[in-house]
Amino acid sequence: METKKKKRRQNEARFVQEWHLIISIFFTIFTTTVQALNFNYGEALSKSLLYFESQRSGRLPYNQRVTWRDHSGLTDGLEQGVDLVGGYYDAGDHVKFGLPMAFTVTMLSWGVIEYGEEISGAGEFDHALEAIKWGTDYFIKAHTSPNVLWAEVGDGDTDHYCWQRPEDMTTSRQAYKIDENNPGSDLAGETAAAMAAASIVFRKINPHYSHLLLYHAQQLFEFGDKYRGKYDESVGVVKNYYASVSGYMDELLWAALWLYKATDRDEYLKYVINKAHCFGGIGWSITEFSWDVKYAGLQILASKLLLEERHKVHTYILEQYQSKAEHYLCSCLNKNNGSNVERTPGGLWYIRQWNNMQYVSTAAFLLLVYSDFLASSNKKLSCHKGSTDSQEIFDLAKNQVDYILGSNPMNMSYLIGFGPKFPTRVHHRGASIVSYRENKGFIGCTQGYDNWYSRQGPNPNVLVGALVGGPDCQDNFDDERGNYMQTEACTYNTAPLVGVFAKLNSVENENLYSFK
Repeated sequence: METKKKKRRQNEARFVQEWHLIISIFFTIFTTTVQALNFNYGEALSKSLLYFESQRSGRLPYNQRVTWRDHSGLTDGLEQGVDLVGGYYDAGDHVKFGLPMAFTVTMLSWGVIEYGEEISGAGEFDHALEAIKWGTDYFIKAHTSPNVLWAEVGDGDTDHYCWQRPEDMTTSRQAYKIDENNPGSDLAGETAAAMAAASIVFRKINPHYSHLLLYHAQQLFEFGDKYRGKYDESVGVVKNYYASVSGYMDELLWAALWLYKATDRDEYLKYVINKAHCFGGIGWSITEFSWDVKYAGLQILASKLLLEERHKVHTYILEQYQSKAEHYLCSCLNKNNGSNVERTPGGLWYIRQWNNMQYVSTAAFLLLVYSDFLASSNKKLSCHKGSTDSQEIFDLAKNQVDYILGSNPMNMSYLIGFGPKFPTRVHHRGASIVSYRENKGFIGCTQGYDNWYSRQGPNPNVLVGALVGGPDCQDNFDDERGNYMQTEACTYNTAPLVGVFAKLNSVENENLYSFK
């Protein structure tokens, strides 16, 4: 009898062990499958922040991680008697354009404001702050007096005649400014927005620096509001590159709202409320958000004020802002009657041929922010073709990001350096020429074109974290250096993705942990 009991106990123990082994194998297979279906958003976050170090102008710091770059633009502003060393090159050339640079910093700052904990959890908070501060340090220099802001260093026309490393630059470094006689309310407004948003980021970490940024932001807003005009009419050389098609009213509203968030002063909120109609804030229904057109971002930021009891007095106007914000969101969801964002056969949002990915990254960011807003207010988004909950909005944003990272007909990651397959011939002067640190021999304008631009091989330096312009309307992509519409990357393409990657990484980690 005892022998039978002993055998039964042994069998039971063996059964439990085998069952645990089966469960363990199942869990391993399941988690491996889940990980295969999802991308490593934490890695994407780290690489996206690395990209901004590739775009630095000026004297590089001791902790520079992108080692194929070196100091450049060290005499910027010298001819004009002002120190304009620093800042970012916007894309694959060496002009420092103020408007897209400011929008880049605004989006980096907004990402940290919304998803700072998630960025910190991924171990990238300090790098995010460094990316913001590299831009704001430059804006402080460029704002030399209350009504003077240096708008651009370099000239796009002459710059494009040369294919050189930034360390070898021989092109014009002429600097251009806006002032009382040559206004630029759009540029002043966006720079004010960037500095106000950044002041929120640094408020607890570096109060003195935060106060300095806010001081400049307030002056710039007053300057832009008092002396109104489009900056591309004052700085004519920018028209072929970053013309302000939307005008300056969106930037002034945008700046005022960021200043309200930074200061809590009613005068800025009243500006946003009182000028909502005449400045187009509650009039324009836009299907893009970009360095030029701020309305969608403004409308979503204004909508979030409805969560606070103290803003109930402005409910009537704020709900009109929200209505326009939801038109934008419904167009991305393909739930409007008529005016929806086009999609490629592979499902990518498609706004226009040149650098389409910039609109995808900004839209993904706005959708995630509004998804969080709906979740926190326990509400749904009402569109002409039905209502949508926060999860559906989140899922769509994630799908677009997954397309960027490789879930697309080309099976290609459009974030450089991420995944097994990504563009290798990015339209970028510095990345396409041997590193200055490897070969300090001077490379001239035509020499760069002859010896490097026309090469068929991959770039010698990988522009890690850059988001290129992306595929055409049929999901086709031609990885050629001369195909600048598709293979050039810009700082404002990647900037919104910092917050996006941080959010997605956090959610994926939570899901994996909850399963365990």
